[in-house]
Amino acid sequence: MVKHDLLANKKIIITGAARGLGRDFASAIGLAGATVLLADILTDLVQKTAEDLRVQGIDAQAVPLDLAQQASIQGVAQWAQTHWGRVDGLVNCAALATGVGGKDMMDYDPDLWDRVMNINVKGTWLMTQALVPLLKRSAAGKVVNIASDTALWGAPKLMAYVASKGALIAMSRSMARELGTDNICVNTIAPGLTLCEATEYVPQDRHDLYVTGRSIQREQNPDDVSGTAVYLLSDLASFVTGQLIPVNGGFVFN
Repeated sequence: MVKHDLLANKKIIITGAARGLGRDFASAIGLAGATVLLADILTDLVQKTAEDLRVQGIDAQAVPLDLAQQASIQGVAQWAQTHWGRVDGLVNCAALATGVGGKDMMDYDPDLWDRVMNINVKGTWLMTQALVPLLKRSAAGKVVNIASDTALWGAPKLMAYVASKGALIAMSRSMARELGTDNICVNTIAPGLTLCEATEYVPQDRHDLYVTGRSIQREQNPDDVSGTAVYLLSDLASFVTGQLIPVNGGFVFN
């Protein structure tokens, strides 16, 4: 990606930014001119990712984040309050995805179900809630929640993850209704199966299913998704809210 200024002077937080799709979001957003804060439970790796972005000329910092701990979430909000005083955008990308599939509904572990819901749904709500006061200080705050197109076609043997992403889509619409009066836009991106660390465990036949089922028949890369996030965070999307945008090469239409 080349540098541009679509997000110049914006202060944007990206969760789950140490690696994978979140890392690519952080890079694309930073190259668009924003100052970025990377938040992730992988504390050493997220610091290394921020260092790598600074080498690219991006104004990037990193903080630890555990979505299962409300104190950790509040710590991110406090960092933004202290160093920025406002937040223009939040990308909720952090989620529990690796190792949550492979069994059908009859054999699914209830404890794993609870962990997935606690992080992917409750954690996203609490993260957004913590940052609303700072988003209100922006001229046009933006929240971009990262769901999955598995919730649109009902991927089998992945029930807790699919259910959590479906809940995220519904929750985002409710957020959009509630936060619209504060001029905060809330939208959702539903990527298809994307080549990154989080999908290395996915069986090859699932990758093949996606490729052959897409209108554009190739593997999906993080760069295929990040441009949509940049758009939704920009002033170009200031009248777009409550929307779901699948980005999957035409595997699922919305």
